[in-house]
Amino acid sequence: MRTIDLEDIPGVLGGLPENPRVVVSGNFATPRAALDAVDAALPTYRLHALNAQPGLPDREGVTLETAFVGPGMRRSPRLVYIPSRLSLVPRLFSVTCPPDVVVVHTSVPVDGKVSLGIEVNILPAAIEAVRERGGIVIAQVNARMPYTYGDAEIAVDLVDVAVEVDAELPSPGAMVIDDVSATIGDRVATRVADGSTMQLGIGAVPDAVLSGLTGRRGLRVWSEMFSDGVLELDRAGALDPDATLVSSFLFGSPELYAWVDRNPRVQLLRTETTNEPSLIAKQPLMTSVNTALQVDLYAQANASRVKGQIFSGFGGQTDFIVGALHSPGGQAILALRSWHPKADVSTIVPMIEEPVTSFQASAIVTEYGQAWIWGYDQKSQARHLIRDAAHPDVRDELWEEARALKLA
Repeated sequence: MRTIDLEDIPGVLGGLPENPRVVVSGNFATPRAALDAVDAALPTYRLHALNAQPGLPDREGVTLETAFVGPGMRRSPRLVYIPSRLSLVPRLFSVTCPPDVVVVHTSVPVDGKVSLGIEVNILPAAIEAVRERGGIVIAQVNARMPYTYGDAEIAVDLVDVAVEVDAELPSPGAMVIDDVSATIGDRVATRVADGSTMQLGIGAVPDAVLSGLTGRRGLRVWSEMFSDGVLELDRAGALDPDATLVSSFLFGSPELYAWVDRNPRVQLLRTETTNEPSLIAKQPLMTSVNTALQVDLYAQANASRVKGQIFSGFGGQTDFIVGALHSPGGQAILALRSWHPKADVSTIVPMIEEPVTSFQASAIVTEYGQAWIWGYDQKSQARHLIRDAAHPDVRDELWEEARALKLA
């Protein structure tokens, strides 16, 4: 690993093919300074990032490519969406999306290694693929990036050049748990037993679920990501002190970042490990909590599209639902509001018109109750959804639609 200045980055990009593919750390670890330097040096290129946040280069000449659409790409006319389960995204780099440049955000070196810190995800596979092709790995080395273990650690020999920065890591704003989210969180929490293994995302409902679990004991974490709620569980004594906390990326407060720094209990693993359904299925009492934009009377969920346009993607939902359902005592929960406040429509609909993201979770939980799904016949599933999860204002309409669909 050779340290250079930002203005020297164009000099290491010579010899790239026309319209090269640049893979960059996504989520909340994007190496802004290094990426801006790459962007200034390349008139045209494909930018591949997972769950890109606002502020990425978005101009003529840049093709924005992803398997999970974040707010930094969502409304761009240059977006190219590649449908894929998250567990399979790393395979894309050796099949249809070979990278020419990988730009990562790392810790400072320690004993011949740097750490990918709060974002591992698809990056190890991208680094392996670009090294095999003779491409370039650029590291933005940041003294503020925590040093995390597991697949986060990479040898400095795998990095061609590094640029040094001193940049604060992003943190979420104060999360307000409203009454509806709190009610949903309480309902989900009642389904979680001592000794369960948890997978949750970020947001008001996941935070509300975690707040309701502080009285549990022996909880484990095997998740695509986690935030400050896990730290609160640890402080409350709810976590199994002997179990490793497994995740693929993190997003939280400076306090969380300080807690994970060189913490051997936390292992950040590559996506094809954290999201592998067979490994998820091995976790005791695996409890997967995800959300959706819509659920229909066939218990199909749409978590990906709005009015025909891609909103996010499959993400890890399909991986974790399958894995949790195969775990002994496991369960896959979809938690969502019964009514979409912005669109002013019911989230429980007769039949989804969008491409389906997932189906047949264990239960659908809203502020009005828990609709049991798995193991019931299709008429019972529809009855549970209408009676126990739908907003009261649409139940009569849903019963009418259910009869037309021969589900009632």
